[in-house]
Amino acid sequence: MSNRNRLLVKGAEQLVLICSQRQKFLTRQQMTQLCVIQNGSLVIGSDGLIKAVGPAETIRAQFSEADFDEIIDASGMCVLPGLVDAHTHPVWAGDRVHEFAMKLAGATYMDVHRAGGGIHFTVEHTRAASASDLLTSLRGRLVRMQRAGTTLVECKSGYGLELQTELKMLQVIEEARRTLPINISSTYCGAHAVPRGKTMEEATENILEVQLPRLKEQMSAGNLRVDNIDVFCEQGVFDLSSTRSILQAGKDIGLNINFHGDELHPMNSAQLGAELGALAISHLEEVTDEGIAAMAEAKTAAVLLPTTAYILRLPHPRARDMLEAGVIVALGSDFNPNAYCCSMPMVMHLACVNMKMSMSEALAAATINAAYALGRSDTHGSLEVNKHGDLLVLNSTRWEHLIYQLGGHQDIIRYVIIKGNIVYDNDKTMGL
Repeated sequence: MSNRNRLLVKGAEQLVLICSQRQKFLTRQQMTQLCVIQNGSLVIGSDGLIKAVGPAETIRAQFSEADFDEIIDASGMCVLPGLVDAHTHPVWAGDRVHEFAMKLAGATYMDVHRAGGGIHFTVEHTRAASASDLLTSLRGRLVRMQRAGTTLVECKSGYGLELQTELKMLQVIEEARRTLPINISSTYCGAHAVPRGKTMEEATENILEVQLPRLKEQMSAGNLRVDNIDVFCEQGVFDLSSTRSILQAGKDIGLNINFHGDELHPMNSAQLGAELGALAISHLEEVTDEGIAAMAEAKTAAVLLPTTAYILRLPHPRARDMLEAGVIVALGSDFNPNAYCCSMPMVMHLACVNMKMSMSEALAAATINAAYALGRSDTHGSLEVNKHGDLLVLNSTRWEHLIYQLGGHQDIIRYVIIKGNIVYDNDKTMGL
């Protein structure tokens, strides 16, 4: 029947829409005044899109419960948009747990890198791994992220540093996109490091002359969907000039610019990104006042990664300065072998404690603003009509518990729903 609907979530204590005016992102005061309906209900149609959202009595008057495939009674619970993780490196082989001990003993990121660890260790193992092994481990990581409430995730290549492995990683991401419910934004990150035995100039030339042309072919043939281009712009990695040429070449083949900048040294990456019309720049631990102003003006999102500064004991990104300047602040987990965190609730908690964000700012940064950083805020990041029916139902009467309860998401998330389908049902109830 044409009037069947997929899902009714009814009578939620709090229905957190985030925003309700089709905003593409939130800044400044908007991030502290999230749109919340008390005793709200939500309808997802047979196409997986949100059909109606509002006070429970309004929805009850408009829809008959007999017309739903599934009904969730959310009395005493909270409903939030699915979380968006705007920066991850989830495709790799090789375990780097031994490096954590080195870092705890005082080794810096670059010390580990020079000792043969870091990105090069992972590159060696990822080059040797089969696509099926990489896919198996990626699936496991994405399922863990989904259980922690992530319904849209950015996934990077970047542990190949040469054509075949970069394509292998992107194909693995593509296969995950086709076969798992979680939404994926795919990023080509061939300029993640300079390969051993090559100069930066040689690596840049290889990307421009070999890797990007082949990537364009694969995309044109419909074999791969790639959304973003990333470069690690850093001292000893790719300088400003190489970064500019690679990002511009990626933009020219239709990729959004979304790159690592100003992480370990102030490189003026933020100004470069603003000038190139970058959609997003990640890290920014060492961004300057000029860089912050340029990003605010260009509407380039700042994807802040509190796990990285925490694990590497680096200064935290200046979230408050960025928020006050009107920058679009988003969050990501930076999941990778150096920062093994699958949980956006944990990331939001760290953002509040270590970067001095409020809970509502952190939630906006992990939903609508993270979706904007991936070019997806027209379809994801808030609970509005015609957006994807991606949401969380929390075993709690206040949404803030998702951030407040450090490491507590395993118990507090009752359902994870993607396009109106329940993809995770945590049947444990609170208090058992």
